Amino acid sequence: MSLTYEKIPYSLSCLSQCLVKLEKCLTPDLLTPKYREENESNPMYGHCYHTTQAMYYLLDTDTLDIMSADDWRGEKHWWLRDREIDYDIDLTSEQYYLIDKKPPYLDGKISKWYGWKGRPHGRTLKLIKKMQPDIANIKIMYYN
Repeated sequence: MSLTYEKIPYSLSCLSQCLVKLEKCLTPDLLTPKYREENESNPMYGHCYHTTQAMYYLLDTDTLDIMSADDWRGEKHWWLRDREIDYDIDLTSEQYYLIDKKPPYLDGKISKWYGWKGRPHGRTLKLIKKMQPDIANIKIMYYN
């Protein structure tokens, strides 16, 4: 599957808008079956890999590192880190706070994508395609 898509101009101010768009697009069909039951009560659970990979490709910047670490369950969690400002970008972090846990940022290491030659996962491409109609509406806000 190949996909042509529009990039999102990157700024920290665009991330909350991205989250709103993502919440509409993160559906159980994007999940590995083992994550679906817990996802019913914890809507971000199981979505970290394809969400992180989608944002890595959608955000128009070269300052993001791919991060991962094992969480309290021993499951791999994925997020991005802006290396210029040392800021963690995790649009699925709510899966931890909802159950009174913290994401494993302190144990995070720069990582590589799974799969052949680091190519985008099929679920990632599906998520990007779902987000495309709304991406043009994401605006950078400037503060004085």
